Amino acid sequence: MNGPGSGPGNDRGNDRGNGRVVRGAVLTYRDDPAVAGPRRAVRFHRRGAVVVGTDGRIAWRGPAARLPERFGALPADDHGDALVLPGFIDAHVHFPQHRMLAAPGEDLLDWLSRFTYREERRYASAGHARAAAEVFLDRLVQHGTTAAVVFSSVHRTAADALFAAAERRGHAIVSGKTMMDRNAPAALRDDPVSGARDSEALLGRWHGRGRLRYAITVRFAVTSSEAQLRAAGELAAAHPDCHVHSHLAESRGETELVRRLFPWAADYTDVYDRFGLLGPRSVFAHGVHLSERECARLHEAGSLVVHCPTANTFLGSGLFDGGRMGRAERPVRVGVATDIGGGTSYSMLATLGEAYKVAMLTGRKPTAHELFHLATRGNAMHLGLDDEIGTLEAGRWADLVVLDPTATPVLEDRNALSESIEDTLFALAILGDDRAVRATYVAGRIAWRAPAAARP
Repeated sequence: MNGPGSGPGNDRGNDRGNGRVVRGAVLTYRDDPAVAGPRRAVRFHRRGAVVVGTDGRIAWRGPAARLPERFGALPADDHGDALVLPGFIDAHVHFPQHRMLAAPGEDLLDWLSRFTYREERRYASAGHARAAAEVFLDRLVQHGTTAAVVFSSVHRTAADALFAAAERRGHAIVSGKTMMDRNAPAALRDDPVSGARDSEALLGRWHGRGRLRYAITVRFAVTSSEAQLRAAGELAAAHPDCHVHSHLAESRGETELVRRLFPWAADYTDVYDRFGLLGPRSVFAHGVHLSERECARLHEAGSLVVHCPTANTFLGSGLFDGGRMGRAERPVRVGVATDIGGGTSYSMLATLGEAYKVAMLTGRKPTAHELFHLATRGNAMHLGLDDEIGTLEAGRWADLVVLDPTATPVLEDRNALSESIEDTLFALAILGDDRAVRATYVAGRIAWRAPAAARP
């Protein structure tokens, strides 16, 4: 990976303010394919074009042959047969864990104590946090991710660094300072008063600024006292347009520990509920071990549960049952995410492939369109951001990922057998990774371009 602003692969800062036409095999979703069916949900132009306005938003999208004359003089990026899709949206990823992929642990709690907390101590340094933020955002765009819901560390300086870097780049980021006042190393603990005070200060500075949104962030119930959970709930009530971000029922050991720490609660979800942390803007990662009562309550509250398949399999936390989540009488909203660094890849392609395998093991067989919809329009809708990102409709930000279905010899051979766009997407989900990302656009400008030597 090239360092910030260096080398042929990173064009951050170029082409600011210029309109352009992006040509390729253009694919976007108007509806959920699982509900409406692919004929109504999918919009695919084998020879298509997306027009990016000078404001970084999409001005037009459709068949290249019907490109309006008024756009004919704009500079064009022609990606040939490569797919042009909305940029991927990662609904749960950890900024301070960006170096930690493949750190082993006996289970979630062991992994946290052995590796995670030690790494997160480094983010007390503003200089370290600033440098790490640049690398982290570079990693996202290299893998085609243009928007993310991001866990930071307990340090106010780390959240400031991430927001500042994202603002310079024009990224859509939802994040916040982590609140954590017990059951963690002393260097990583705040207290209910300082945690709420720092959160409110960061919220006041960054929320709604450019493409940035604030998330009131509780690491998980294990590391917050009742006083801190109460303070977080008060913040959420005072700022209902902010997200709430936490973890829920990831592993059996964690769930049992929550039961011992909060003996008065009906279950894990009830802990958050009692303190006002459930609602339509609440984002809870994992949800592997939820009871029927919890699913019903999450449905009622409209909260989002984010499936993190590579993390759940890597840490042995369990298999997420998407079919159970989607029961017609009380469907729970479900997103998808990499969960770096418990997750084992920044690639949403690899994440979708693992999600497919987990679904197969739990009795479901999602289509490729369903998977790609989830990583784009689906995540945007669940996060309440679908009027800004997630599709290639006019007026949305021009966040794009260009995927090469023949990026590797294995993909090229497999793609020769594809008979439909569904086949092509399925191969990319199962066999694809960052090598399939030819280019990434953020707000209409190239944020990542694969080095020329790596192109077929």
